[in-house]
Amino acid sequence: MQNIKLEILSLKIILLFVFIFTQAICYTSENSQNDKLRILVGCPVYQKPAILKECLESLKGLEKKSFTLDYFFIDNNNLEESSQLLKDFSQELSQKSNVLILSMKNDSNYICDENKHHWNEQAIWRVAKFKDLIIQKAITESYDYLFLIDSDVAVHPKTINQLLESKKDIISNIYWTKWDLNSDFLPQVWLMDNYKLFKIEASEYATEEDIKKRTDDFLTMLKKPGLYEVGGLGGCILISKKALKKGVCFERINNVTIFKEDYHFCLKAVVLGLSLFVDTHYPAFHIYRESDLTRLQDFKKECGIKTPRITLSMVIRNEANRYLRKVLQNAKEYITDAVIIDDASSDDSAKICLEVLKGIPLQLIVNTKSKFANEIDLRKQQWEETIKTNPEWILNLDADEVFEDKFKDQVKYLINSKDTDLYSFRLYDFWNETHYRDDQYWQGHNNYFPLLIKYNPKTKYYFKKKAQHCGRFPNKTFQIKETRSKLRVKHFGWSKLKDRIAKNQRYKQLDPDAKYGIKKHYESILDDNPTLTKWED
Repeated sequence: MQNIKLEILSLKIILLFVFIFTQAICYTSENSQNDKLRILVGCPVYQKPAILKECLESLKGLEKKSFTLDYFFIDNNNLEESSQLLKDFSQELSQKSNVLILSMKNDSNYICDENKHHWNEQAIWRVAKFKDLIIQKAITESYDYLFLIDSDVAVHPKTINQLLESKKDIISNIYWTKWDLNSDFLPQVWLMDNYKLFKIEASEYATEEDIKKRTDDFLTMLKKPGLYEVGGLGGCILISKKALKKGVCFERINNVTIFKEDYHFCLKAVVLGLSLFVDTHYPAFHIYRESDLTRLQDFKKECGIKTPRITLSMVIRNEANRYLRKVLQNAKEYITDAVIIDDASSDDSAKICLEVLKGIPLQLIVNTKSKFANEIDLRKQQWEETIKTNPEWILNLDADEVFEDKFKDQVKYLINSKDTDLYSFRLYDFWNETHYRDDQYWQGHNNYFPLLIKYNPKTKYYFKKKAQHCGRFPNKTFQIKETRSKLRVKHFGWSKLKDRIAKNQRYKQLDPDAKYGIKKHYESILDDNPTLTKWED
């Protein structure tokens, strides 16, 4: 209790500071001549990066017809990556909106697992204080509405426009959640008491059959697009200036034992004479657990949100007994298309491509004569065949390269960025299954290689005129907006002795005078005691 009292005192001091600060920067009064409504988006944040990223992306995608948006995030994260996402959001929107991030770091251990969220009393009332802090900012700066959203909710682009059309003082946008992993999907709104999904009179006796029918009727109603009055709501709420000034808040009611701040807010609202409503026209998506991210793409399609295509571009030659199957199986988890040049293979490489990539649009071009002796001709062919498919993003991998596991979850964030046209990655040369080489001539993992490019059909591209080591992409790619990613690539091309011997002989044959490479690097391929470092995930 002593810790909670200290937190409350600290929050009161912060609240006083915010009052002074916001009054000083307030740029629009109630008598403003601006005919657009001003809405504050408020969100306390203690969230995993992958989930928070989707929430923020959905906020950026909101359609704004008759209003402007500002943002107030209370950063309660203990993960620096999540805090950085908020900073990036603020920077991206700095020219269009006011974005305030208030850091409130703590050492609390709020647990979210694949079954459910495990709330404790201290965490509940900390969040309540944060939400009330957001309410006070909305009141102080005279916003027309406050849109309170949880950091694990992704909204439809039309959400706020639809909620405004209702002209209600307190209205929630519906979403559905499996509160327990094995339960049915249920709404975040209810009718009575502690999450009762049916109505009952105080003196009425209802049988289990009555309760089931009333519950089913309520849930069936909510699945139809409409506007409905409810007894409680949370998670995604639009609150009018009128309701804010009446005194709605999340402060705990001391003689009520219901264990959730949203219940206390709703009780206060009804006592103040305010009705509660839910709109079901554009359901939001609740990312309650990380596994829900796999269903999010379907939600985006329903919202009309287009996910950019990723075309795998690859050259292969006699890769059937090496890493081709593993590489394609890994890539299949995130690519949408593929263009593969089979450079006159004499094995089943082409057959493996058709087998593994079944179901994915694939352009497989088989050369009858190898072009590898003059690599620039091969890379030009690869590029030209790839751009014939009108790609959006091109991922250029060799048949012995595999991204680390988290790439498949994070690549969708990379390709949705508006600030980058080219991503470069560090490449680790594995000398066996677990260790990569790390000595004088093997420092690729300290450099960044361009592998993922956003194709622009209006740009003229050209290659370096080198028979070997001409680069995978045309040279023009180095003159566009580039980002160096922290994601890593495992290169298994050197991991077996027989492959190292074969490559050493190939370089001697194709580049005997080291015109296109470094002679000592070639010679170091067969070193007896190379320096190796263990890969760490």
